[in-house]
Amino acid sequence: MTSNSKFYIKFFAPIVPETVAALMQVVDSKMKQGATKLGLLISSPGGDVFQGLSAYNFLKGIPLEIVTHNFGSADSIGVVLFCAGSQRLSVPHARFLLHGVQCRFPQPMSLEEKQLEEKLKGLQIDMGNIARVIADTVNKDKQQILDDMLNRTTLYPEEAISYGLVHEIRSELFEPGAQVISIQQAPQTAKIKPRDGSQNVADNWTG
Repeated sequence: MTSNSKFYIKFFAPIVPETVAALMQVVDSKMKQGATKLGLLISSPGGDVFQGLSAYNFLKGIPLEIVTHNFGSADSIGVVLFCAGSQRLSVPHARFLLHGVQCRFPQPMSLEEKQLEEKLKGLQIDMGNIARVIADTVNKDKQQILDDMLNRTTLYPEEAISYGLVHEIRSELFEPGAQVISIQQAPQTAKIKPRDGSQNVADNWTG
């Protein structure tokens, strides 16, 4: 494998439009350069359902071998992003948090009954989509995943292996000299910081 065929992204950020756009832009650029394998290092508090599902579907649909590695916490929709890996790893001291979808309302706001019904339907659709991704990944029944989400289930690495979410516990994140590009959330924007000296490619809520 050539030095340019494998790269790593350290995704240390919430899943929001800016960080997902940065992730996709880096991946697009690296694929044009001939990359065939991505190591996606994840520590995320979760974020936006639409953005998380979009990132998951994008990563599952591209011709890259993807390894995901939880190096801190994969919470909420962050678990869906983690599921994009065909091989899924975790450091020993990490966690995974499954919980339900929240709907946040700007203040002040008043809604009619029909609008509330639409909001509720949207939450149910989001819950179902998240549960389906996780269920397909761990080979469990969708209803069990929904129940675990409603119960705010926390999994530590050994439990995540038994659950089917993690294949292996591994402390080492990448090899010496690897290409590592960091995506982290600044106050107003997602910053991308390459470690290999190359030029930057680009500078409903689950909580």
